[in-house]
This record gives sequence, C-alpha cells and structure tokens, in this order.
Amino acid sequence: MPHRPLVDHRVYTIRLRRMGEFLEVFNRLAMPVLLQTLEHPLGFYLSQVGPQNQFVHLWAYESLADYERRSQARDAHPDFPAYLAASEHLITAQETRLVRAAAMPAWPGR
Repeated sequence: MPHRPLVDHRVYTIRLRRMGEFLEVFNRLAMPVLLQTLEHPLGFYLSQVGPQNQFVHLWAYESLADYERRSQARDAHPDFPAYLAASEHLITAQETRLVRAAAMPAWPGR
C-alpha cells in the first residue's frame, strides 16, 4: 500500500483555445500556494483522447483528515483568492474525485 493511499483526482475543463493562458495563471498564482499547502503533486496532465481541453492534477494524502486539513489551508491562504479570480473566466467545469489505493497482492507496485 502506498504511503499516501488517498488521491485527489482533479479535472478542470478549460475554455476552448485558452489552455495556454490557464496554465500561465495556474503556474504563476496557484502553484506557489499549492506547494505551500498541499505539498508536491503526483503530476499534471493534459487530455489527449476523449474530452478535450482538460487539465488533470493529482495530489496524494495520508487520510481524509489529511486531505481536509491541507484543503482548508489552501482555501484560507491569503494569496489563493487572486488565483480564483484570475482563472474564473477560463474554467468551464471542475471535477474532484477522491480515490483510494487498492491492495493488489499480485502487483509489487513501486
């Protein structure tokens, strides 16, 4: 079982032809806050097949309590509203899923 078995699988759908602008805003305004409050992500991805214009990011947590604590810290950060305001017109939809690692004894994992 991974050290942080709970993963926040977040998908933002970005306005058509605005991904570059969104990524610039995200990197400049969100990333400093997220690195301080959520720590390091598992990764960032852009959709290639299926629904287009989607930005996916994954964050790992030790537990639901850890997720709630770090999410509250992000939301309360004094710089986070600037990112929300700057990105509001760029995001058309957001999905957030919390998924748990499955014990798979036949797979050695990492």
